[in-house]
Amino acid sequence: MPSQPEIKADLDFGAIRNVLVVDDSRLQRRILVASLKKWGFTVIEADSGEEALELCRQGLPDLVLSDWVMPGMGGLEFCRAFRELEKDAYTYFILLTSKSEKQEVARGLDAGADDFLIKPLEADELRARISAGARILGMQRELSEKNRLIEKALSELRVAHDLIDKDLRQARHIQESLVPELTREFGRSRVSLLLKPCGHIGGDLVGMFSPGPNRIGFYSIDVSGHGITSAMMTARLGGYLTSQHFDQNVAMEKRFNKFYALLPPEQVAETLNARLMADTGIEEYFTMVYAIVDLRYGHVKMVQAGHPHPLLIRADGAMQFMGDGGLPIGLIDGATFRQTDFYMQPGDRLLLYSDGFTECRVAGGGLLDEDGLCRLAGECLAQHNGPEFLDDMFWRLTQSMPPGETMDDDVSAVFFEFNGN
Repeated sequence: MPSQPEIKADLDFGAIRNVLVVDDSRLQRRILVASLKKWGFTVIEADSGEEALELCRQGLPDLVLSDWVMPGMGGLEFCRAFRELEKDAYTYFILLTSKSEKQEVARGLDAGADDFLIKPLEADELRARISAGARILGMQRELSEKNRLIEKALSELRVAHDLIDKDLRQARHIQESLVPELTREFGRSRVSLLLKPCGHIGGDLVGMFSPGPNRIGFYSIDVSGHGITSAMMTARLGGYLTSQHFDQNVAMEKRFNKFYALLPPEQVAETLNARLMADTGIEEYFTMVYAIVDLRYGHVKMVQAGHPHPLLIRADGAMQFMGDGGLPIGLIDGATFRQTDFYMQPGDRLLLYSDGFTECRVAGGGLLDEDGLCRLAGECLAQHNGPEFLDDMFWRLTQSMPPGETMDDDVSAVFFEFNGN
């Protein structure tokens, strides 16, 4: 190597600290090692590819400077074998050669070399090539560290996701327990329920209860928003309208210490509204249709609180939307609600449903809307009754959606079939 100007020792070469010099020429090694040590590197020497490979098995250097032509294992063979040793860390590999033909350079790159230096070596060029290698190694190691941190974060996120998923599955079981039965017969009449959250849990709730013969109540509720907060609200409302503990049900009162009576629907809505407004910190509200039926006469008393209009389907197939709209529950303190009264005849049916039906996107653009709901109900009634009718409604709804789309809102319904006392 030609003479070189004095260069300050301990230059900062970043990611390169340990250098392996491989050359069968002792003189060439001494020249290289002298310069490298002056620049602050820790240097290891080997006079053959075989010896160098054994040293690398004990620990990988940051940089390899290897002669191309050596007895036994040459530089190309050593480079290929060396690359097979590497695992997590990467080593910058420079071949020292008198070959300058493009074809030979291509062979070296194919073998795994990163750079070439043509003999005789110039000190400034060697230092510049090492600096370039240090920059590349620095970026590679920085990227590896970032990838490691990302992988660690992803692993932690996977664990957290699995825990959340487990909790949500359990929450779904709890929410499903709020609807202990999906269909129930009351004499010759029947109430069927449908509850399909768009995720693990949802903000819709349906239910029914009967405090005694010929008296039933059923409801459809849709809490604002989605997810955990809405699901927690449905759990609370399920307690207010429980079918198992009448003493806790706000829709009933005990009379003469003997039996429970159903309270007027508008009174139930006002009670629920007062309870929500009294709870500070709760921003959620909900829409609801709650109806009670006297099965002896088919007399229906119903309150509609911002919920979609129930669909009354007469025995002859005629359809009519019922109710006067009304305010959602939990929006205005002291809100009042109006009761709707009507009579059903044997063979008539009443469908309560959430806006997950009517606001569902359908193929061709637009929403299902009320006309689409009537059409859907007519098609399903031609083939099914009871819970099968609701299941068919939901299946046909999903089939009407644009290809590849999934439900983005909870879907629920109550189907009451009146067949007399």
